[in-house]
Amino acid sequence: MQIVTPKQMGRLEERSEKLGVSKRQLMENAGRKLAELIDGYCRNEALSPEECSVVFLAGTGNNGGDCFAAADILLYKGYKLTVIHIGGLPKTPLAQEMMSRLPREKITFIEGFRSGNVEAAIEAAELDYMTIQPRKPDAADDRHEHNPLDDILNAEKKRMGLIKGAVVGAQVLVDGVFGTGFHGNLDKDTIGIFGIGTAAYRVAVDVPSGGNTALGTVSPGIFKADETMTFGFIKSGMSQFPLKKYCGKVTIADIGIPDEAMKILDGERKYFRIERNFLAAYPPKRERDSHKGNFGTVLVIAGSSSMRGAAAFAALGALRSGVGLVRVASVEKCIDTVSVLAPEATFIELDSDDYGYMLYDSSCEPISEAMKKATAVVIGCGMGVTPDTIELTKFVAQNAECPVIIDADGINCIAKDIDILLKKRTDIIITPHVGEMARLLNCDTRMISENRLLAAEKYAEQYGITVVLKGGGTVVADNCYTAANHTGNAGMSVGGSGDVLAGIIGSAVAQGCGIFDGACAGVYMHGLAGDIAAQKLSMEAMLPRDIISNLPDAFGILKEKKKNMTV
Repeated sequence: MQIVTPKQMGRLEERSEKLGVSKRQLMENAGRKLAELIDGYCRNEALSPEECSVVFLAGTGNNGGDCFAAADILLYKGYKLTVIHIGGLPKTPLAQEMMSRLPREKITFIEGFRSGNVEAAIEAAELDYMTIQPRKPDAADDRHEHNPLDDILNAEKKRMGLIKGAVVGAQVLVDGVFGTGFHGNLDKDTIGIFGIGTAAYRVAVDVPSGGNTALGTVSPGIFKADETMTFGFIKSGMSQFPLKKYCGKVTIADIGIPDEAMKILDGERKYFRIERNFLAAYPPKRERDSHKGNFGTVLVIAGSSSMRGAAAFAALGALRSGVGLVRVASVEKCIDTVSVLAPEATFIELDSDDYGYMLYDSSCEPISEAMKKATAVVIGCGMGVTPDTIELTKFVAQNAECPVIIDADGINCIAKDIDILLKKRTDIIITPHVGEMARLLNCDTRMISENRLLAAEKYAEQYGITVVLKGGGTVVADNCYTAANHTGNAGMSVGGSGDVLAGIIGSAVAQGCGIFDGACAGVYMHGLAGDIAAQKLSMEAMLPRDIISNLPDAFGILKEKKKNMTV
């Protein structure tokens, strides 16, 4: 499924207008879709329009205009409607036009903002209170003395009472305050209104107000939606946390952007959400006369005496994902463990140092021979970071002629000499989590967390590689494409899950799925198997081994959905 950045969406709207679909028509279409969503929810809840109060929190821009367009339709269906203006009256011509269509006598309008005069009066009163000495009791004989400030404060209390009453009494609360151009922080008055307790079904228009649709970051006090109706396409930042968790269910509304308009994005980076139909070539078809040689060989260079499970998880992840053969190159103690857990693999024993880590000099020849027979190499899982493993990782990155997936300690091994990637002979995929990505970029983790899409894209472009930036909404990026995953859950936040992922990606690539597509297939299947495991065992009780054991069910679901031609 294609997604777009907020800037791309703006350009699509501009292009649509030149192709004959005006912005007015787009807004009217958006309003109609929003009205249909609200009407459908109320009817599903067995609420008749006459007993259903719909409250719109309308901003000053075109998101407010979408609300007015929806209100115009719902009014004539019999709904009780309230519009609370947040931040001021409409400022864009389209929003003003849509509001002008609404009969003011049939809709309740409330000012959800303080006027400039009120702000000035309150500030002056606070200054007066702080600088002027209180009057003596005998100077206040007239208890009926009129105080204009009291009138202002009473009016403010009444206004806030009206807002609270409307929000608390709503069956549906619609957030149309800020759209896809929002950045920065919400003001305290808007935060206060968003925070009013209500049992209403909370619907966000295009994006929850307070969310940055370019980065996926959020402002404190963001509107928390039960459902977000986004127009045309999901915006790229909505695929990332923390914004993703505030969107609730995401419904995409077709508002009439012509297919022809999409050509304006030709030559630009394309964005996708990984769906089942994205994996058309995965897994490859198995003919009846197939043999193991048809499905590739993954060489797993991983593990150490103290981290044996990592190699086992990578090997089992690859084996359970359909690869024809897995060879594990590691030290003796690690092989002893992996051979019990994954007897289907074959093994290459490497010499170790006194601490149980691979040695470089004696490993080069057997690794070179093994790479010649492999169709993908996975390196790094549980390997440790020593002078020898650093040199071994560099050797593989520079000399492999089949695709290489560098994970975990492999990433840490090249972090201080990352330009080694520029000397590669083949395609390379790196699979960092946020901490590892921060080490690669020599920055703090917060910078990565707040710029996940950009960090993955720029790094992929700089080194000509594919980056799989793990975490909620895992990002896959190469020179031309960015994809965001939506499978997976917090139960996968356990050591070992990443090793399984490396093996699955290695398997997909080894089977000829392609580099970018193989990475996407790997993260999708990894997350889907994790979701099945969480459903069976709970997120709290599941382990990385459960991801592996549920891969068969994940493949079953994938094939069934493809058979039914559904996403």
